[in-house]
Amino acid sequence: MIQYSLKALSADELSFKVNPIQPTPDMKFEIKPLFSRRIQSPKENPKINIVVLECKIETTQEAPKPFNLTARLVGVFEVENMINDEDRRIFALNATETMFPYLRASVSNLTSAALVTPLNLPVVSGATLFPDDRGAEQYTLNFDPKVVN
Repeated sequence: MIQYSLKALSADELSFKVNPIQPTPDMKFEIKPLFSRRIQSPKENPKINIVVLECKIETTQEAPKPFNLTARLVGVFEVENMINDEDRRIFALNATETMFPYLRASVSNLTSAALVTPLNLPVVSGATLFPDDRGAEQYTLNFDPKVVN
């Protein structure tokens, strides 16, 4: 059975930038955060897994946003008994669930510190955050144990 523990957690990037948009009184913004996750393991120590979880909000011509935001957290996990792809899938889900509350807090704190209405991300399961995680048949894990950024 796979076992893991979070050894370190840090913010790799926390950024907030106001966009120069002149909103009208009836203008509504649709804020749809984009989430990404990357899992890597250094070849020197295969028991260590580095998980990068990111939330981005960026303005586009088609969908203007009042601000751009990036919150990227890096978690270092020590993992035992991760043997096959199913173990990697379970670890990816559990690592996401472990780190997501910290990402939510980072986004809320970042927007609050920028003196805008705090953005509170919804409480969701790690299995629903990324569509590929919703079922074993649909799951694809981009896992390269030889690469570490």
